[in-house]
Amino acid sequence: MGAVACMGLASAAPVPAALRIVSINPCIDAILMRIADPGEIAGISHYSQDARASSIPLEVARRFHATSGTAEEVVALRPDLVLSGPHVAPSTIAALKRMKIRLVQYPVPDSVEESVTQVREMAGAIGHAGRGDRLARAIAAAARPVAGDKIPALIWQGGGLVPGAGTLSDDLLARSGFRNMSAAYGLKKWDVLPLEYLVARPPRVLFSVGTAEAGGDRLARHPAIRRLATQIAVAPYPARLMNCGGPTIIAAMARLRAVRKGFGR
Repeated sequence: MGAVACMGLASAAPVPAALRIVSINPCIDAILMRIADPGEIAGISHYSQDARASSIPLEVARRFHATSGTAEEVVALRPDLVLSGPHVAPSTIAALKRMKIRLVQYPVPDSVEESVTQVREMAGAIGHAGRGDRLARAIAAAARPVAGDKIPALIWQGGGLVPGAGTLSDDLLARSGFRNMSAAYGLKKWDVLPLEYLVARPPRVLFSVGTAEAGGDRLARHPAIRRLATQIAVAPYPARLMNCGGPTIIAAMARLRAVRKGFGR
């Protein structure tokens, strides 16, 4: 799945010689860092300069001007191209259309294949198809499925939010040697699983999102989980690995594979 919207210049228009790109999405920021020249990046999302949300090193993100994605901020940067996720404020869309500034929106990828396609399309849109191809191949190599039995697992976010079938997280779990137990609880694509249900039918591995950043694993210390210590292995899973495709897949697969190795074949 590639870009879902394109406004302003036609998609087949030639790329300007001195392209100015503004990204208003942190996941796109991470891709741009790998496929664009630094001088082409006129602005990035303010989320990328927040340690809790960034998918790129903060020291890298802080080299670039950041915006909150408002029409005034984006237009002031005089971009030739604005890249975003699926959700953009109507006022920003209207302003870009009025100024004849091209906007391309990308959906959240639900699989490695969709993310690889997005990387290639984005690289082509900014005139760096070769870099996009190299990054796409690196992502595909990192996400190559591992052999062995599938270990029952679950990714658990704050409030019990769980990614289910049809999500990128589900695809990465399967590729790294796990079986997402979301379906076993009858959960939807994104759903909330009460702790009581988790305890009644525990997975072998519970990836607890955000605990590393919080300075400790609160879920692992929960009395109900501690009583199941011989049945559940709680593994911290950084929140920055949850929400993005692109090069984030490489880091996410490395984390998942490292945990899977602890269970042998």
